[in-house]
Amino acid sequence: MDLAGLLVQAVSGAVGGSAMGAAAKNYSLGAVGNAIAGAVGGGILGQLVGTYAGQMIEGWVGDIVGGGVGGIVLTLIAGVIRNMTAK
Repeated sequence: MDLAGLLVQAVSGAVGGSAMGAAAKNYSLGAVGNAIAGAVGGGILGQLVGTYAGQMIEGWVGDIVGGGVGGIVLTLIAGVIRNMTAK
């Protein structure tokens, strides 16, 4: 994995996390929290997609999709955990 691919995954993860926060207000971590959780999730899941999907999804499309979905998933998980611990 090159640095450009990781950067694309992190940016698309931040966008995905921010979109999830806007769509699910109950699980939002705030603008900065959504972007940070999304970027981390995008980097992690983007790497996993590249490793396990192999030849099916590769290149920029795989980086964008893996990063966006990873950002959504990790932001949602963090929001659910935050809501569960706040009660």
